[in-house]
Amino acid sequence: MNATPDEAPVLIRREGRAGHIVLNRPRAINALNHAMVGLVDDALTAWERDDAIATVVITGAGERGLCAGGDIRSIHDDVRAGGGAASAAFWHDEYRLNARIARYPKPYVAVMDGIVMGGGVGVSAHGDVRIVTERSRIAMPETGIGFVPDVGGTYLLTRAPGELGTHLALTGSAVGAGDALLCGLADHFVPSERLAEFTAALSDTPAADAVRQYATAAPDGELAGWREWIDHCYAADSVEEIVDRLHAVGDRHAKEAAETILAKSPTSLKVTLAALRLAHELPSLEAVLEQEYRVSCAVLASPDLPEGIRAQVVDKDRRPRWSPAELSGVPDSAVARFFEPSGTGSLGLL
Repeated sequence: MNATPDEAPVLIRREGRAGHIVLNRPRAINALNHAMVGLVDDALTAWERDDAIATVVITGAGERGLCAGGDIRSIHDDVRAGGGAASAAFWHDEYRLNARIARYPKPYVAVMDGIVMGGGVGVSAHGDVRIVTERSRIAMPETGIGFVPDVGGTYLLTRAPGELGTHLALTGSAVGAGDALLCGLADHFVPSERLAEFTAALSDTPAADAVRQYATAAPDGELAGWREWIDHCYAADSVEEIVDRLHAVGDRHAKEAAETILAKSPTSLKVTLAALRLAHELPSLEAVLEQEYRVSCAVLASPDLPEGIRAQVVDKDRRPRWSPAELSGVPDSAVARFFEPSGTGSLGLL
């Protein structure tokens, strides 16, 4: 039986001069799958040359968030059953969509209310008008499932002030509105109680004018007060040294960060740090996405990805058995292999 319009995974509608994209899997916090990527891309294609549409708006259905990330349970099943070919195809189209959003010729307004993680960051934080609220919780938590920040995440995080992006990438910690603004993951704060008015105004008001009317000062975050130890500790050349510095600095929050890092996949941590350092030197989002695609496809062959997803969302025992289990068991040569060209090809963005 065909899905009714309200059951479709992405709802597309027009309100005046605004085209609305609503991610519509609220029970899964609007987790992205391949079909959803295609539907979003189709809407952008339809509206790009449509003079009746002046602004594109992306939101999430339900009360919990814009998007909790990619549908990682399906990735787990694909790796277990098919070696990951479907996941590589999904990432190919998802990352190309991320690049398109960044270059879209019309204002792309992302309402980053509630949970916005992983793939949710990819469909929002590359937009040119990024709205957060007091409910926003934004994160790139990939190291906790044996994966590596993707969807242009390493591009965004390496362009955060100092070493804030390295801290967020290795710990996977979620930040609120104030810290998202500080890190360059968002642009404006609109209280959640005014979101409906704000999005309604976009039907006949240019996005910049609507922002001026509804945006206010965001609540203070906490990262600004931690910059001294973050910038010192995360400037180290290895994950081991970062952890040592975090333990030595004598700050409770730094010690907590160290313990958080040590619970993540050792392989993912080392590959993530290498990816961040390389992304910092790459000239464009497209170049970074090409690197991320190589890395992501290489991770499909790593035992930590299915194990991490198993522990977090399948069995939910929160006790992943990483292989290798220690940072010392991941040599530089093993990290380098994740960056080598693979049989999955490229995104064709360069």
